[in-house]
Amino acid sequence: MKGLSGAKLLVVHPSSNKSPGGAGSPGAVLGARRRVCAAVFLACFACVSLATTLLSAARDPGAAGAPGRASAAFAVPARGGGGGGGGAAAAGTGEGLPGYVFDALVQYSSAGGNSTASMPGADVRAIAAVLKRRAPCNLLVFGLGGETPLWRALNHGGRTVFLDENQYYVSHLEGRHPGLEAYDVAYTTTVREFPDLLDAARAARAAECRPVQNLLFSDCRLAINDLPNQLYDVSWDVILVDGPRGYTASSPGRMSAIFTAGVLARTRAGEDATTDVLVHDYEREVERACSREFLCEENRVAETSTRSLAHFVVRGGSAVRRDSFCSGAGAAAAH
Repeated sequence: MKGLSGAKLLVVHPSSNKSPGGAGSPGAVLGARRRVCAAVFLACFACVSLATTLLSAARDPGAAGAPGRASAAFAVPARGGGGGGGGAAAAGTGEGLPGYVFDALVQYSSAGGNSTASMPGADVRAIAAVLKRRAPCNLLVFGLGGETPLWRALNHGGRTVFLDENQYYVSHLEGRHPGLEAYDVAYTTTVREFPDLLDAARAARAAECRPVQNLLFSDCRLAINDLPNQLYDVSWDVILVDGPRGYTASSPGRMSAIFTAGVLARTRAGEDATTDVLVHDYEREVERACSREFLCEENRVAETSTRSLAHFVVRGGSAVRRDSFCSGAGAAAAH
């Protein structure tokens, strides 16, 4: 028989038995679903990344060729006259929160049911109004509590420092909030000593308890002089007094915190330097009397004050009186 010399055709017949992993099996269907989900996820991720890039470019002052929020934010410390090593730009990014993020945080925090036991919603909004005007800035807060993360967030891009009487609570919150800057303070006063301490400060207001001084070397009983040295060189734009405890006779009371806030504000350099000082629990005797004595009624801003929160704008610079905290009328009102 003669062999075939032309092309050969090979025919392969598929098997009639389907494998377990065939197209009709549950495993194949599940695999297809996973591939679809992965594709959708990658598409969403790409869209979010693109949107983030576009928003960042739109907010970049350099890209727009015009001054943006960052340029205005850096002007906040300069408005306060500056200070040694304490500018907000040195401690943070210098760029504050977008307005809508700021407002959303405040609205949620001050909404009914969300306010903490220590801070009513009206007080949260009043403090936030001051921070919105000054942030990013140098913010000093006496007292740790439920609002601590909020104050830190609202001052995004600035420097926020917390002082508290409880070193264990300081360590606890530092662990829960990485990057939190907080220090413990050893107060040497009690609420029951308030009348004697106030009388002693009045008698020595031209000497060791004077309104303009270096607190690090102060001999005044109400002065806080054991903080880290570099904190005394900071030009504080906003000081919030919400600690230490003051609800019992044996509590440290806020006499020292309010006195120290008044001195820090007046000792700021710069002709136009001003510090916003806010005192919480103002309805209590110690807070009200010490605020009138060391922050002065003439400096109180009624529009941003509530029944339990007092807002003062205290001026620093060379024009500050060095022999008394308040003017004649203000001093008389404090007594």
